[in-house]
Amino acid sequence: MGIRVESPGIQTTVQDEGRFGYQQFGVSPAGPMDRRAFHIANILAGNDRTEAALEMTFQGADLVFEQENIIAITGGDLSPRINGNPVDMYRALEVKEGDLLSFGFASGNGCRAYVAVSGGLEVPVVMGSKSTLMRNQLGGVKGRKLEKGDRIGFRSPKSRLNQMDRRILKPERYWGQEIVLRVVTGSQDTEFEEEEIRKFFWYSAVITNEFDRMGCRLERKEPLRHKKDGNIITDGIAFGSIQVPTNGQPIIMLADRQSTGGYTKIGTVISVDLPRLVQSVPGNRVRFVRVGIELAQSLYIREVEELNQLEADLNRKE
Repeated sequence: MGIRVESPGIQTTVQDEGRFGYQQFGVSPAGPMDRRAFHIANILAGNDRTEAALEMTFQGADLVFEQENIIAITGGDLSPRINGNPVDMYRALEVKEGDLLSFGFASGNGCRAYVAVSGGLEVPVVMGSKSTLMRNQLGGVKGRKLEKGDRIGFRSPKSRLNQMDRRILKPERYWGQEIVLRVVTGSQDTEFEEEEIRKFFWYSAVITNEFDRMGCRLERKEPLRHKKDGNIITDGIAFGSIQVPTNGQPIIMLADRQSTGGYTKIGTVISVDLPRLVQSVPGNRVRFVRVGIELAQSLYIREVEELNQLEADLNRKE
């Protein structure tokens, strides 16, 4: 027993840390779009931070609990309710058998929410991961987004957690009308004149409707110009890589990106800034700031240390 899906929302999938080691075979990692929110949800729920959770986009699901457990909801505010009553995000919550967890639409602070359950979800491991990769129909529940009537079991449900009253954090604030993303240039920045690179950082771009788990297409008033035609010998793509195809309009590659690509990459959004992007919506503006690899690495290490400390504090014996 575990969760029964009464309404699946727009796009609700099972995601864990991701499926690594298979990009050479054309299989993308998948995994959560907002890794920070995903990790915090699992920590608050008393799990290993890589455990599978539910990711909901723009409109959340309606879920009936068939067994009591502890849950945590993080990420974008999709107005969560239990039995019709609003509940706090970013805290451990007790749910009872028969409780209905329901969500509305994104309400102005983020658009992707995460639900972690104590003890984890009973989902088959496919190629080392439970993550759903819809394009390849791998992982999760039959390789697809959730549908009405789906059931997902609990692996090891809990009725109480250590430090229960301290499992609460201040919710994240994600975006206004414009977000700033820090970028490390490369790996094909030499395919652009220095003047074009300066323009990339001087002028903002708009998030278009072509924005999903694969990537986010931007629209600039003045397209970027390549030295040649923008095509390269295909090579690997990282989460956050900024491709610039021949039309000069950037595409930021995300969790379900293709494993390789043949367009020039002007840079990569640093890991700690990706939540700002993936929690944004079409119409928001994006502005880029150039930083070095050393700063990107130090910010990543700081975030990991912060999460390590949170996990240690909550796991301390009462």
